[in-house]
This record gives sequence, structure tokens and C-alpha cells, in this order.
Amino acid sequence: MADDSASPSPSSASPLQHHREALKSSVRNTAASRRREQAIAIGKERREALIRAKRVCRASISGSDEAEMEEGDMVVDEEKACLEAKTAHAVEELKSALSIQGKGVQKKKIEALRDLRRLLSQPEVPLVDTAIKAGAVPLLVQYLSFGSSDEQLLEAAWCLTNIAAGEPEETKSLLPALPLLIAHLGEKSSTLVAEQCAWAIGNVAGEGAELRSTLLAQGALRPLTRLMFSSKGSTARTAAWAMSNLIKGPDPKAANELITIDGVLNAIIASLEKEDEELATEVAWVVVYLSALSDRGISLIVLRGLGNLIAADDYMVDSVLTVGNNIIGLIKCLKSDNRVLRKESSWALSNIAAGSFEHKKLIFASEATPVLIRLVTSVQFDIRREAAYTLGNLCVVPTGNCELPKIIVEHLVAIVDGGALPGFIHLVRSADVDTAGLGLQFLELVMRGYPNKQGPKLVEMEDGIEAMERFQFHENEQMRNMANGLVDEYFGEDYGLDE
Repeated sequence: MADDSASPSPSSASPLQHHREALKSSVRNTAASRRREQAIAIGKERREALIRAKRVCRASISGSDEAEMEEGDMVVDEEKACLEAKTAHAVEELKSALSIQGKGVQKKKIEALRDLRRLLSQPEVPLVDTAIKAGAVPLLVQYLSFGSSDEQLLEAAWCLTNIAAGEPEETKSLLPALPLLIAHLGEKSSTLVAEQCAWAIGNVAGEGAELRSTLLAQGALRPLTRLMFSSKGSTARTAAWAMSNLIKGPDPKAANELITIDGVLNAIIASLEKEDEELATEVAWVVVYLSALSDRGISLIVLRGLGNLIAADDYMVDSVLTVGNNIIGLIKCLKSDNRVLRKESSWALSNIAAGSFEHKKLIFASEATPVLIRLVTSVQFDIRREAAYTLGNLCVVPTGNCELPKIIVEHLVAIVDGGALPGFIHLVRSADVDTAGLGLQFLELVMRGYPNKQGPKLVEMEDGIEAMERFQFHENEQMRNMANGLVDEYFGEDYGLDE
């Protein structure tokens, strides 16, 4: 089945990575990598729960001549050997229909294709291997030839769709069919044929990175993009699902190419705003992989998402898209009651805060800082974490090497005195290891950098020692070493003797 275990490879030297560099040595898990890991983890979960990666086509596409599979065509209790014999015979009929000429040949071809398709669509006994061994794939490739009737193309593509839904080696047997399946995605094909070919391609792409690379090399991305925004709902849904399988990595090349196609971002937003919930769901998965694998994609999507949420206010839109003295738009979003606005504006501010020292001062001196302190102590987990990244970025300047980052004492003192420390200690207690690590890193800044060596005492007053000691025997070695190291360094035998 699909091989989504490999982590995507981030693109090199991107602006987004530079935004997170500031805290890289202090808060090790960058937001970009967190989003990538989350996307892959979500993809695995969804695949296991909904069998998303591949889909068997059992009923016909809406609008085709055959409204639904005839009831009673397949006898459930037929023996496996009998069904396998029927499958081998159906393949022989395909071969026979190709060799004859004259009146009635087209009808014979369609009947042979339909018989095989029904056998491959029945759920009781898997027959894909039998069909492949009987030589079905090269015959079906011939049935996909240009100039064939739409009914013939549809049935042939349907058979290939269900073969592609089989085991890994069975899916790979479709390699000879891929060029024609991709070709029939084009504008000259009927919508029904193009949709069924997209379904087959989605199943192939769901198998693994190697087949995704083959599909991309053969030019599947752009015609599939066109279908994704078809006016026919089922076509758009199928193409969007296939696209999410095609771009899900680990190589980010496809995601980066998709986001550069003219009009694709506008079309994605439009699809998400439609009342078709199924379409919005499939397109949302395209967005997940774009944001996970393409640094440019996440930047454009976040900015466009914020722009759409505040479209009634032109000034705020301009502010969201501008860094500098015009961060008031982001601050206004930060103060909104809308959860998405608060989370994404926190994310955007964390990237600005990880930039130059001037950017850090700009945010620190603004109304954003007290708002972020409130968020890190009192709101939903995901927003709290993004706010914590922003506050952490405001406190450090990267050294450019493996050393601990330099602390901006003025910022650190103001943020701690403003009441942020309990929020970070609460993060240390999080069941999420990455978030707990973020909290530990901030405690290290406080204990190392707060003036007059008062940092450890402040941490102790907020029960920070107890929060760190929960990692004393933690299964995660990095967290265990980090927490134990901090306790030993700042609360060892000499702690309190100089008071």
C-alpha cells in the first residue's frame, strides 16, 4: 500500500527556514519542520482510518450511461476458483475482441471490458493478480488508444483504476498505461473519461514516492490541476484527491511547482469557499501538503488566508502583507476572537520576530507583546504554542554557530515580568514532547539570562522544578537529558547558598 513513512525533505535556503533560525539552537524544532511532521502524521492517520491512499471504483461515475452496478450480477458465494476462471476468461475475451473486425465488434469490446470491470469491482475475492497474470494490462493499454469511443475509454480506465488499487507490485504493473492515462486527462477528452483516468492516477500516486516521481516526470501535474477546478463536482473532487496523493512528498518539487501555476491559489481558495464539503475536504488536503512541503506555499497560503478572513478591511489586508511599521494589521488579527486569525497571526509574527534585531524591537515595542503574553497563558493549545514561539524569538539573537543564542535581556525581563513564565511552565507539562521542549528551552533562557541570577528562583516560585523533574525518567532521551541537565546546573548542591 502507500509508503508515507518517509519524512519530506525541506527545500534549501528558503526564507521560512531563515525565519526560524533564530531559535534553532534554543527551540530546536522549527515551525516548518513541525508542520511537515504534522502533515505526514495526519496523512498516515487518515490513510489508516479512511483508506485514503487508494480507492476501488465500485459504482460508476455520475453521468455515465450505467447509473449503477447491476444487482445480482455477482454471486457472493461463488468459489474463488470459479471467479478466477471467469477473470481469466474475461481477459481472453478482451484479446479476442481486439483481433476481430466487422459488424458488432465495438459492442463485443464494451461487453468484454464491462465483464472484466465487474469482476475487478466485486469486493469478495481479490482478482487483480489473476487479471494481471492473464495479461490484462497490455490489452487495456490498447483499449485506451486515441480514437476509441468514450464508453470504451471509460471502461478500460475503470479496470485500470481497480488494478491500481491492489498490492504494490500490482500497482506497478500499470507503468505501461501511465502515458495514456495522463494523455486522457487533457482538454480533448470527455469529462467522464478524464475523471476516471484521474482516479487511476490517484491510486498509482498513492502507492509511493517512486511512482509519484514517474507520474510527475510524465507530466501529470498540470492536466490534473486543470481537472481539480472543473465545474463538475465529482471530477473536481476526484482530481483534488489524486493531486493530494501526487504532491505529498517526500520530494517537495511537485508542491513547489503546483503553487507556481497561474491562478492555482485563487482556485484553491474558491474551492474551499464552496458549499461542496467533500470538495473542500479534498482541496484542504492539497493545502496540507502544500504547506508542509513548500515554503513558498505556506507563505502564500497563510497570507491569502488572512487576507480572505479580513477582506472587508482593505487597510488590514495591506497591513498583513507588509512587514515594518505596519504590523498593526497582524496585531488586530492577534486580538480577534477568531481562532484561525489568532493562530495564523501568531505564526506570522513568530517569523517576523525570528528575523532581524530591528524586527524584534519593532514587535517588542508594539502592542503585540502584552497580547502574546496573555495568549501564552490563557488560550487554546495550538495558539498558545505559536505565541510561545514568538515570545521566545523576541528574546534571542542567533550566534550563527552551535553555541547557545545570545539573550536580549531587556526583552526577556519584560516578558517574564509581564507574566509569561507560568505559561511556559505549563507548556513544559504538555504531553506533546516538542511543545514541552519549547517550554524547557525558554526556562533555560530565564535561568541563564535573567539579571542578578534571579532566574532559577523565579522558575522555582512557579513550580518549574517539579515540571522539569517529571522528565527525570522520561522515555525520550533528549528531553530527559535536557531537563535533568537544567535541574543539575541551576538547582544543584550550591543552589541558594549565596543568598
